[in-house]
Amino acid sequence: MIKFDNTYTNLSHVFYTKAPGHHTPIAEVVVFNNALADDLGLPQDFLLSPEGAALLSGNALPEDAAGIAMAYAGHQFGSFTMLGDGRALLLGEVISREGRRYDLHLKGSGPTTYSRRGDGKAAMGPMLREYLISEAMHGLGIPTTRSLAVLRTGEWIQREKLQRSAVLVRVAESHIRVGTFQYAMALTNHDAVHLNALRQLADYAIQRHYPHLASAENPILAFYEAIIARQAALVAQWQQVGFIHGVLNTDNTAISGETIDYGPCAFMDTYHPDTVFSSIDQNGRYAYGQQPYIIGWNLARLGETLLLLLHDDPDQAHALADGAYKKYAEAYQKHHHENFCHKLGLYPNAFPSNKSHESESHFKRASALIDDLLKRMRDHQLDFTETFVYLTLLEALRSESETVSAQAENLVQQYATRYAVLSDWITTWQQLLSTQLSENSLEYTKVVIQRMKAHNPCVIPRNAWVEEALERCVTAHDYTRYNELLNLLKKPYAYSEEQLSVAFMNEKAVTTSKNYRTFCGT
Repeated sequence: MIKFDNTYTNLSHVFYTKAPGHHTPIAEVVVFNNALADDLGLPQDFLLSPEGAALLSGNALPEDAAGIAMAYAGHQFGSFTMLGDGRALLLGEVISREGRRYDLHLKGSGPTTYSRRGDGKAAMGPMLREYLISEAMHGLGIPTTRSLAVLRTGEWIQREKLQRSAVLVRVAESHIRVGTFQYAMALTNHDAVHLNALRQLADYAIQRHYPHLASAENPILAFYEAIIARQAALVAQWQQVGFIHGVLNTDNTAISGETIDYGPCAFMDTYHPDTVFSSIDQNGRYAYGQQPYIIGWNLARLGETLLLLLHDDPDQAHALADGAYKKYAEAYQKHHHENFCHKLGLYPNAFPSNKSHESESHFKRASALIDDLLKRMRDHQLDFTETFVYLTLLEALRSESETVSAQAENLVQQYATRYAVLSDWITTWQQLLSTQLSENSLEYTKVVIQRMKAHNPCVIPRNAWVEEALERCVTAHDYTRYNELLNLLKKPYAYSEEQLSVAFMNEKAVTTSKNYRTFCGT
């Protein structure tokens, strides 16, 4: 059995309602995350038993399970609306082997108070997709919710066409969102009871996610600043690997700083800042290049919800919120610059071995180099991930400190023509790298290549691969390709022979991505 320890239900009842779950004809685990279950200290034998499957599907909840649907609001494509878990329920909270608290959360478990005329269920394909992409993000080292299991329910549900129903078991540090605070704020109307609920939510979120801030001079201000810092770092990591969330509403922005709610998400193949994959994002609000701005917009909405808690004087409250919010752009730019410098093996600030180069001068040179590369990649329709893999292999090949496999050498030679459009840029880049050499140049070059490999994934969930794997799962119940892809994505920075063999895009994959569209799966 699982021992649940539920603290969220200590909050005001305005934040949740009971959700009994939905009885399904069957409850069969089709994908299970053994490693995650072990990390959480969960009994795998039980979870894989019929009784465990009944729990994970929401068919049978033990007495100590929370069994609630969480209330929240959100700006969806800029329009505010009251929301909530319309097809999900919080089973409860578990304590991991390391003593950390996590939510066990079901998606597709049946209708709730917040279903808004929906059936509360989920299709198999989107649930398998969230499992795959969230685990790929974990492998990339990006903060994310994780997936414990996907279960087959034996039901068919109507979407664009009839689809098999499934339940996803999601794991998160919590499911408190910017939209949760917007929901609490919408209830207040300066009413003492609801204002107390807002305070209660803020105090709870601080204690759960930022307990060290409880003793700060102004804990609410410190809390807001901490969320801003985490979100700035998170979106910079998305940009670093070409990840496009697809639906960055305020209800999909977690105060824990985790990537949450994988709906119409995808990884960019051909680089262009205007890239959109979501079928519902017709105006490109959540395009790749827009993500840093949208996260900033969402954080501004969070700041609005905290004004009543920041200071009794409204003018002072606004000044504090504005001061905190202004730190976002600088924090994001710092992370973005550092991440792309690392992708190119450059020091983000000053060269340690050449004191004549001032930090500001180097920052400008490195920034110009990054901007020029991205412009060329856009103009020549180069693949985002592949380009940085090529540059990594090219630098390893140039280095005397690195033993390069024949496979890597062949790849550099094979794709040299494709990257000839970067030849003069590569010369400038390599000259800049050379100025960083220390007295022990061989040792330094090792560090450069290690840094590049650690920031340039050799493999990502290519759109063509994902669709092929999901199609086999859904139509033929064949999980072979899906499991192969999961294993390939566990260590994306390994540069293994297997990974290098698929690192460069083939024509079929390029064709698939040109008109690729993803869907929410609701």
